[in-house]
Amino acid sequence: MELKRVVVTGLGALTPIGNDVESFWEGLKNGVSGACPITRFDASNYKTTFACELKDFEVTDFIPRQDARKMDLFTQFGVVAAEQAVLDANFDMDKVNKNKIGVIWGSGIGGLKTFEEEVLNLADNDMQPRFNPFFIPKMIADSASGQISMKFGFRGPNFVTVSACASTNNAMIDAFNYIRLGRMIACVTGGSEAAVTRAGIGGFNALRALSTRNDDYKTASRPYDADRDGFVLGEGGAGIILEEYEHAKARGAKIYCELVGGGMSSDAYHITAPHPEGLGAFLSMEDALNDANMVPEDIDYINTHGTSTGLGDPQEITAIENLFKEHAYKVSISSTKSMTGHLLGGAGAVESVAAILAIQHQMVPPTINLNNVDEKINPKIDLTPNVAKARKIDTVLSNCFGFGGHNATLIFKKYNG
Repeated sequence: MELKRVVVTGLGALTPIGNDVESFWEGLKNGVSGACPITRFDASNYKTTFACELKDFEVTDFIPRQDARKMDLFTQFGVVAAEQAVLDANFDMDKVNKNKIGVIWGSGIGGLKTFEEEVLNLADNDMQPRFNPFFIPKMIADSASGQISMKFGFRGPNFVTVSACASTNNAMIDAFNYIRLGRMIACVTGGSEAAVTRAGIGGFNALRALSTRNDDYKTASRPYDADRDGFVLGEGGAGIILEEYEHAKARGAKIYCELVGGGMSSDAYHITAPHPEGLGAFLSMEDALNDANMVPEDIDYINTHGTSTGLGDPQEITAIENLFKEHAYKVSISSTKSMTGHLLGGAGAVESVAAILAIQHQMVPPTINLNNVDEKINPKIDLTPNVAKARKIDTVLSNCFGFGGHNATLIFKKYNG
């Protein structure tokens, strides 16, 4: 069976450094930090008092208040990002076959804010069970894909993938496969997360995973830097329209690039720590290259998982060196989490948009706050420190790895007709 080609025809982005695709790219290329003091709750008693929150976002500018009340914040983010992408794809809604358009979304945690609020309300009311009737439909992770599908009337496959911080890449791989097998003509895919809550910050603090650089929060997310002390939690999401090539071509769609490969693996090692030799990362990237029928030398830029942790950062670079050999020193590498923070299950979507825009603009976004490279990392690696770099980019590989050993890799390629 001949697999169908899959292209990207729509983008949406709601991020800590920009609430649409254009402003997101401006933030990326200019190396803007999205970190700020937490405003979603009083964090003064927490070890970490900052995060990468959205700026100037008011949900009622996009969603009627009565509808927004039925959605957790992560779903609101998802609906807004997805709508940007659908509008960008410019479907003729009166003619397109909505039965063949799906919604496959990713979220690692789902409605944490809703769950937290309801449990606190229970405690405040002497444990009397006075729950909001929308508690369950707001909290469950698949509420995002359900709301997106209802908004546009898309009746194809509809579900949410959950694989921690690999969730969105897994969602996109599922969408990719459904389309190239002919099960869908297009899919709204991507992911969103809203974990800047008491439980989110407190839980990751308990794991000693978050940076506590409270006096210098703008530079706290510093992947590959010897002085990093943990990741910075981010929020938001991104939407991507994947479409079967012939269908996109027939309707005269704008085509950003092709999605040509998806790889997956498991570390099978530890509940939170990555494999010490980067084995899972190696296998995921190798699987993606094989799926795309490519070799390492075909890759120009790698948007790494790069969370700003002492365990994860060097292991990923080790995996790249082991797989790419000498080409590891010719490919450009950067972590855009240095600017957006870590969006957990939404990270892959935001970073996929960054990868696609890198192809569009022929520019590698920087790894900011990188002034003292970890001695565990080979100095021959081009980490694109602090300043964006123009270069020829035909193909981008994007990694996402999650707690539990989940690994997922995507490969995007410049569209050449």
